[in-house]
Amino acid sequence: MKASHKIRPVFDDPNLVSDAGLVPVLRLAESAGLHDLLEEQLSLASPNATAKATSVVGGMLAGADSIDDLDLLRHGGMPRLFSGVRAPSTLGTFLRSFTHGHVQQLDAIGAGTLAGLTKRVPGVVAGGDTEGFACIDVDDTIREVHGYAKQAAAYGYTGVRGLNIQLATLSTPLAAPVIARARLRKGSTASAKGVGRLLAQAVSTARAAGVKGQILCRADSAYYGWAFVGTAIRAKTWFSVTARMTKTVTAGIASIEDSAWQPIKYPNAIWDDAEQRWVSDAEVAEVGFTAFTGRRKAEHVPCRLIVRRVKRLQPLASDGTEQGELFATYRHHAFITNSPLAMVEADQRHRDHAIVEQVIAELKDGPLAHLPSGKYAANAAWVSLAVIAFNIARAAAVAADLAKARWSSLRRKIIQVPGRIASTARRLDLHLPTHWPWAYGWESLHAHATGPPLTVTT
Repeated sequence: MKASHKIRPVFDDPNLVSDAGLVPVLRLAESAGLHDLLEEQLSLASPNATAKATSVVGGMLAGADSIDDLDLLRHGGMPRLFSGVRAPSTLGTFLRSFTHGHVQQLDAIGAGTLAGLTKRVPGVVAGGDTEGFACIDVDDTIREVHGYAKQAAAYGYTGVRGLNIQLATLSTPLAAPVIARARLRKGSTASAKGVGRLLAQAVSTARAAGVKGQILCRADSAYYGWAFVGTAIRAKTWFSVTARMTKTVTAGIASIEDSAWQPIKYPNAIWDDAEQRWVSDAEVAEVGFTAFTGRRKAEHVPCRLIVRRVKRLQPLASDGTEQGELFATYRHHAFITNSPLAMVEADQRHRDHAIVEQVIAELKDGPLAHLPSGKYAANAAWVSLAVIAFNIARAAAVAADLAKARWSSLRRKIIQVPGRIASTARRLDLHLPTHWPWAYGWESLHAHATGPPLTVTT
């Protein structure tokens, strides 16, 4: 592939757009009720708040990760395709006018929008019906920031100065994760702080989004405590939480008999046909357990302690060969759960908690590459709008038959499509590239966004 030497660039066409895919994506958001929810629930004293909020969401969908980047919405023929587009300076002032209460309103709007998206595109939470189950994964991450003007920035558990983002994702075995709830916090905030309220809101959001089956709430050892587990029990859900190596946990592991360990499928495992079992360096076992015995008796939690042990890697001998071992040593990974799943399946489901890291990576590769304001409430509003944009992108990917596509892939294949606008008989024709590889997906998304809601079969 070689560039032509006869090209003369001229920026002079008012009818060209570089992000034609925003048309069906934002139509999908509108049909899911985003504009109506903003009008009804956002009480911000700012003129045209709905137009400004959707401008920020639209910019994020197109790849903006800072306030200045939102100017990409004002090029070429974009004002002919969209009304209410605002300048970055106006949007920056809009974000700085948020208070904590307004951010809470925005969080509720995001939950309502997710429920609307699942009605328009049922596949967003496919498999969450009465016969299946869904998973809520809670985690937090540090978004590193720079400069002394960032409100609430502090040194957290990663040792870098930043702000803490806590989120709860919703997924099923058949559907990629969406974000049920998220919030911005001070950088030095402990991971588990406020998790009870976050998890309760996430479960409510999941139910509103159409999840009718059993819910499994998963978290790592930072959330090993009554706040998470107690909330899961009150919400009548299952929990699966990595256990800290306390004295009671280590005593429970030590009580497991050698004959109880069962080899499992793990990296480098080999299936033995003759013995019908896995030959693996990883094994799993379980024992009855009562968690949180240091608390009052009403908060003691009888549950299962499931332990996975993995052989430690042995160092090579001085001649480069593998050193033989007299006694195998293991690393133990334990978690508690109240689910009735079989032991091996429960372990597999618990390890799938890592799916939340995919969501965090996509956010950091998108609008959360930066937290653009020095004002804490403005950054909190930015995070809430990023959650809305993420869920819209996930629903758009499902509607475009790209259900497993990441946000960056959706932008490249569907959103960042060049187009040219032509006026015909009081109508705008949007001319798109011929032989576009993902044209079918674009048209499928447009049909979902502009047609009647799909009928859900049960």
